[in-house]
Amino acid sequence: MKHQWRASLKAGLASFVVVMALALGGCATTGQTDNTTTGSIPSLGKPVDQMTPAEVSAATQTMGQAYAKSPKNPRIGIAYASLLQMDGRAPQALAVMQQVAIANPKDRSVLAAYGKAQAAAGELQDALSTIRRAQTPDRPDWRLYSAEGAVLDQLGRSDEAHTAYNLALQIKPNEPTVLSNLGMSYVLTGDLKTAESYLRTAIKQPGADSRVRQNLALVVGLQGRFAEAETIAAQELSPQQAAANVAYLRGMLSQQNSWKQLAANKGTPQQQSASGQ
Repeated sequence: MKHQWRASLKAGLASFVVVMALALGGCATTGQTDNTTTGSIPSLGKPVDQMTPAEVSAATQTMGQAYAKSPKNPRIGIAYASLLQMDGRAPQALAVMQQVAIANPKDRSVLAAYGKAQAAAGELQDALSTIRRAQTPDRPDWRLYSAEGAVLDQLGRSDEAHTAYNLALQIKPNEPTVLSNLGMSYVLTGDLKTAESYLRTAIKQPGADSRVRQNLALVVGLQGRFAEAETIAAQELSPQQAAANVAYLRGMLSQQNSWKQLAANKGTPQQQSASGQ
């Protein structure tokens, strides 16, 4: 029961909201020129995760043309791979990052993005190795620790993931993306109250984005407080989108007969399974 519920929940999370903020640098939002290599990065006007599918497809084509002219440019390669992932082309994104990593073997941003591409393609052990190789003990990067935690969560190694997130928070206290990742990590272990606490802290921080708010809405909904979840989600989604998300969540939990248990504070199916119920 425990593993079945966890697998079903993870599948539902993927459809409901972007759970883990694994992105590491190279967001395709700038029009700056990279001074170390030839080629300029096209300006896309807004963050990739705020684009419509049509905008992502158009931006992918534009960035692909820039990549064809300058395939060794790390920032162009990272931006192109990010767009490819958003466009549902994870294998191609991985192939791009493999080539960029070969050309820039010591660039930590490249290695981090390569690890992200590996994780998106399902190569989790390779992703973990790549991200850890990019980390340096004398100059640790909080983004790499957060990414490591996200991969460890996908591998089911929650205790190690929590350690990685806390290392990130030591370097970057109250960073909302790390707090959000840590909160969602507790969702995957069934500790919804702790998850909500971290997410409420995250949403109060400057720079907290839509993903943090939607993750909070998800966790509130998982506890059976659907009206409150819809109100939280509707602050950034349209009322129709928020209602659709909550309806999906309600249906997902109803199929498992677990939302009533959560709403009644009887514990998650994981916790009940552990107690033999």
